[in-house]
Amino acid sequence: MIVFHSDLDNTLIYSYRHDIGEEKIHVEFYEGRKISFMTRRSSLLLKQIQERAVFVPTTTRTEEQYRRIDLKTGVLDYALVCNGGILLRAGRELPEWYEESLRLTEKSRGEFACAESCMQKDSERILEVRNIRNLFLFTKSREPSELARRLKENLDPERMEVFCHGSKVYAMPKGLDKGTAVRRFKAYIKADVVFSAGDSEFDLPMLEEADYAWAPEELTGRFHCAASVKGIVGDQIFSDAMLEKVLAEVSDIKYGGCILHGNIM
Repeated sequence: MIVFHSDLDNTLIYSYRHDIGEEKIHVEFYEGRKISFMTRRSSLLLKQIQERAVFVPTTTRTEEQYRRIDLKTGVLDYALVCNGGILLRAGRELPEWYEESLRLTEKSRGEFACAESCMQKDSERILEVRNIRNLFLFTKSREPSELARRLKENLDPERMEVFCHGSKVYAMPKGLDKGTAVRRFKAYIKADVVFSAGDSEFDLPMLEEADYAWAPEELTGRFHCAASVKGIVGDQIFSDAMLEKVLAEVSDIKYGGCILHGNIM
């Protein structure tokens, strides 16, 4: 069995602020507005990949944010949301997966109060501090780098990690990352080969964990896996270029080789 884990934002889909040309379809509505799009080429390629592999969106988005997206693929068999802390199967949350996520991050629980206090005191904060299902904390700041610096000074680096993404700042417990989610899902579904694609620091553990991985040029050199194809060059939209490569590799494994007993023969 081949599994393809992919991040969503800026990997498969793009904000209305991102110019991806005229040949696009809207994939996300929010407050009556079309806010995210996908190229028609990517949509077609993704459907072809789904005929050959299990496609698993793997995103830091919350379940609510994920459900706003319609990739025109129908209800997917699986999706990993909340940075892999929650698994949806046919659109329904699996309680046992979430419970295991809480167990994996239990040692970091004591750091949540400190992180929340630091976030609350940020004078440049522009969003309330959100506790996402006791899995991680999130806010926005006009000075995200400064808030991240203060968090790192006050938190135990062995228990919590801090990430910035634009104005967003996250405090993530150790044990909650996309790489851990990929390992867990591989065991859960008994996958033979794992593909992954992503565009940000959140995705590095997932890219590292895969057998085949794709990322934009700026992440080149920041991850290693058994057979990585790192960096997409040229002017092509990343999602188009990446999905073309994924489809070629999946088709080669699916039809050119033989998957047997967990190995490519």
